[in-house]
Amino acid sequence: MAFPSSTLVELCQCLRGKAPRNLNWMAVLELANKTLTTPFLIDLVDQPDQSVPKDVKTFVREIYRRNALRNEFLRTQLEEAVAALNERDVIPVLLKGSAILATAAPERRATRIMADLDILVDPDQMETALQALADLDYQSHFRAPPESKKQYSDLKRPRDVGMIDLHQEAPGPDYFYRPAGKLLAHCTPISVGRGTAYLPTTTFQAFMLIIHDQFQDDDYWVGEVDVRHLVELRELANSSEGIDWNRMMSFAPGRLARNAIAKQLVALAELLGVDVPVDLRKGSIPRLQFRRLLLQSRFPLARWPLLSVALLDYGNYRRELGADYQTDPRRNATLTLPRTHTLRHLFGLVGNHRIGKV
Repeated sequence: MAFPSSTLVELCQCLRGKAPRNLNWMAVLELANKTLTTPFLIDLVDQPDQSVPKDVKTFVREIYRRNALRNEFLRTQLEEAVAALNERDVIPVLLKGSAILATAAPERRATRIMADLDILVDPDQMETALQALADLDYQSHFRAPPESKKQYSDLKRPRDVGMIDLHQEAPGPDYFYRPAGKLLAHCTPISVGRGTAYLPTTTFQAFMLIIHDQFQDDDYWVGEVDVRHLVELRELANSSEGIDWNRMMSFAPGRLARNAIAKQLVALAELLGVDVPVDLRKGSIPRLQFRRLLLQSRFPLARWPLLSVALLDYGNYRRELGADYQTDPRRNATLTLPRTHTLRHLFGLVGNHRIGKV
């Protein structure tokens, strides 16, 4: 079943380096700004394509130039933080945008808009890391309460262009990382300025990015996509190391995670043309989730009735991830419907526009 084309599909065509005919550039640029993907359009506007209006090229190049400058400040900030942590015998793991800043060529670093620097330290070294950064004049903006499932701290300085998000664990529920084992088993040390940090393999970076979006941000349940992260997955796939798709799927602890990964792989192939093995993006639920995404992107009011699609995988959730949270043995792991507070949380996500999400 084919749904009508949407601005999302047209934006993704532009992100592939080819602008469709008769394009509504204002709509595409509006969505690019909302999804934080405008600098990625530099690959399109730098081509000798006469169909791209001059003012569009000027706008994209200016956003790219400004973001390049901002990211150089962030890179300097990252190098300073890593060196300070090393002086306290702490070697951090670089997550998400921090990994890009440390490894990508300057022209590719400039394509990634990022709000902060995500780095991870061992829980036993958290207080040492906080003190090392406090010595650099960082102050606590937010720290997760002790009862929180995920412990992290947001640190800020008035002179910086972004905060540091100091994590103790990989993004998303711990359940999804059990088959993969220790995070450091998937990392190699790299130089960051005059310091040293751990860099996850591209395959594990891709896995963490998908788990982050699908289950920490709940994209899987509400039928959304983070277009910027989707492009970053493409960048990882096209890197010299590439993504070992089968290995990444082997990290999935159960059917729920496999369906969520497959949904993202369908989106990668269909929207950005990434060569993903066909057998890894099969299945009715992942493809239905992708069709739901397309429909919701064109008709936003459809988000409410299509929330029911999440129930297709709710049984897998109850048997797998939900079992970790189960405290009442009388609740049936397969037949029980979502709790009231769960529905309230999902309705809240559906009703609110989140930056970067479609």
